Amino acid sequence: MDKKELFDRIRGQMIISCQAVPGEPLYVEEKSVMYLMARAAKMAGSPAIRTSSIRDVIAIKEETGLPVIGLVKIQYPGYEGYITPTMKEVDELVAAGSDVVALDCTLRRRGDGTTVNDFIRAIREKYPDIILMADISNYEEGVNAWKCGVDIVGTTMSGYTDYTPKLDGPDYELMRRLAADLDIPVIGEGKIHSPEQAVEALNTGVWAIVVGGAITRPLEIAGRFMKAIEESRGGRS
Repeated sequence: MDKKELFDRIRGQMIISCQAVPGEPLYVEEKSVMYLMARAAKMAGSPAIRTSSIRDVIAIKEETGLPVIGLVKIQYPGYEGYITPTMKEVDELVAAGSDVVALDCTLRRRGDGTTVNDFIRAIREKYPDIILMADISNYEEGVNAWKCGVDIVGTTMSGYTDYTPKLDGPDYELMRRLAADLDIPVIGEGKIHSPEQAVEALNTGVWAIVVGGAITRPLEIAGRFMKAIEESRGGRS
């Protein structure tokens, strides 16, 4: 799928993120089960799937036939970012057939001494036609990634870096500013917990949104209900 076709497909839509990493209830060591979540997402009308790990990229593409935004979550010593942090993960995602490769484009420390600008440049030299999605946490990082030549900017990391505000819900203001100032698609992502928030996120002017935990992480969903009930009782059991 070429870039224009992908962009047309996702415009104004909700992409569903189907992810499970070690330690989560839906992570099964023996094989991927995320293709089942992706099946449900496709049936609901999601135009694309965002997922982590090579095996889930492969399984979801085989199951759904939908375009996949792929990433690999891995923590290396000296790296503050953990989303597709090195060329090794980029190579693996390309080989697995990811339609889009998502990577951490925050301005945090990289263990190899390079900058995110260096990393993007190296990816472009090796894979000039790949569609890159920059996961950023604030306005400056979004602008920087855009100037470096990424194809999509996502607000994924807002609230997950130590220098961005810890909001209970989506960072609508960041979505609004980036959508107004960048001439590439901006995807609103992060802490969209309800249908009402999804609609409000799209109304900021972003190209599309990504919703994950509110749909595909049962432990997180159940915990949100439990917390609300507990708070309504004033902490009484």
